[in-house]
Amino acid sequence: MNCYSFFSAIQIISLLLVLIFFTSCSRQNTADEPKDKVTETTKTPGAPKDTVSETKNNTAARPDVNEPVDDPSFEMTRDTISAYGPHSITRSVLQDRNGNYWFATWEGIMHYDGKLFTNFTLKEGLRHFRIFSILEDVSGDLWFGTIGGGVYRYDGKSFTLFTTKENLAGNSVFCMLADKNGNIWFGTDSGVSRYDGKTFTNFRTQEGLSSNFVSTIAQDKTGKIWFGTNSGVNFYDGKSITHFTNKKEGLFFLNVRSIIADKTGNIWIAGQEGLSRYDGESLTNFPENLTSSIFEDKAGNLWLGESNVYSNNMILSKYDGKYFTKITEDQQVFGIIRDKSGNIWFGTANGVCRYDGKFFTKFTGKETKQ
Repeated sequence: MNCYSFFSAIQIISLLLVLIFFTSCSRQNTADEPKDKVTETTKTPGAPKDTVSETKNNTAARPDVNEPVDDPSFEMTRDTISAYGPHSITRSVLQDRNGNYWFATWEGIMHYDGKLFTNFTLKEGLRHFRIFSILEDVSGDLWFGTIGGGVYRYDGKSFTLFTTKENLAGNSVFCMLADKNGNIWFGTDSGVSRYDGKTFTNFRTQEGLSSNFVSTIAQDKTGKIWFGTNSGVNFYDGKSITHFTNKKEGLFFLNVRSIIADKTGNIWIAGQEGLSRYDGESLTNFPENLTSSIFEDKAGNLWLGESNVYSNNMILSKYDGKYFTKITEDQQVFGIIRDKSGNIWFGTANGVCRYDGKFFTKFTGKETKQ
């Protein structure tokens, strides 16, 4: 054997050893990779719950390259269970039929049982996305809209993720509504989706929306579905979408943040141009402040999250049908609810706050009262 053949043989043996080493390492890393404990639909888009394919131990395969990557703005918390609440932006608050509280936060899905806060995003190994919206449907299932990651459905045992892969209009879900027929509507960054329990039907500008960026959805007493977008207000009568404007007053409802139908049938529209009330025939405008959120309590009072145009402060105020009363002006107010005990809860830029009619209780860091 000449020197050339000898060294070639050595090179071949070395190459084989290197390949064996990397193959072994690759298998080792694959076995050690953590998997997201998420139940994802793997059959037809929008498959009902009884046809969703689940893997053992509620563990799904890692998402493919076409699915959204984790949100780089997600705020990681140190503790999964804590005596303290979220410290980040809290966009939506909900009390479920069992009395538990749920918060849509930049730290993920937060749960409060009256004693402890649990980060369900971490506890259940969900994808790391900021949560923007929450809904409880007629069956008691909870829905959590994310920013960029689609929407989760939670049946009390496991989570199912729906994204554009299942024909959801967009992966950023800003608002949700369960209508009188049992359909669920999703307002996204790419239009509206209606889910009938099996499939998604999408509505976009080509179907009549003013914009595909939909921030709020409501249903009035006649059954019409109202959509608030960053370029106007629309309603859907079951057949077509109509663009709603107030040309007489020169209002076109830009940057709409919230729409509700009150107990008497009025439609309240909140956004960049302030607050407007539509009684079915005419509009009454309250243009003083940009209004971002509206909630009606059992007594018919409206609770409003507003921005003071002079001080740039956010205001929590109450409207009793005659007067607006400022409640606080030191916190940025997002989602508002009234719980079963009569307390008002609202999300802020720094977590969640509870108002009992006299005092405010903050749950960030150390529980404090004001």
